[in-house]
Amino acid sequence: MSLISLEETITIALSVKDRHASAEWYGSMLGFETIYHADEVGWSELQTKMIGVTIGLGEHTEPVPGNCVPVFGIADLDVARQKMEQAEVKFDGETDVVEGMVKTATFYDPDGNAMMLAQDLTGAAE
Repeated sequence: MSLISLEETITIALSVKDRHASAEWYGSMLGFETIYHADEVGWSELQTKMIGVTIGLGEHTEPVPGNCVPVFGIADLDVARQKMEQAEVKFDGETDVVEGMVKTATFYDPDGNAMMLAQDLTGAAE
């Protein structure tokens, strides 16, 4: 049994220079459909051909190739984070909240690989 209970979703977050151009590329090359562009926070999401799997594009002036962060959906991030911290899992700073959109927290596996938990705040998952 696991310490926390993840939802059946994963977003693979990538750093890109131009989210709109990247979204077009993923659409034409792989058939992914743009779900939305959140220009105010520099984020776009694309639906892959797999149920529950999306690609997230975070805009950065100097993206680092190979910088891929799996983002696992979770119903209650605060409870999950508390349990993981009690188990001595290292988190990167405070939980980030974009009101009405998402709550996220980055954590590390024992080898220092970054991963993230994300709680949907849009109400769409209810």
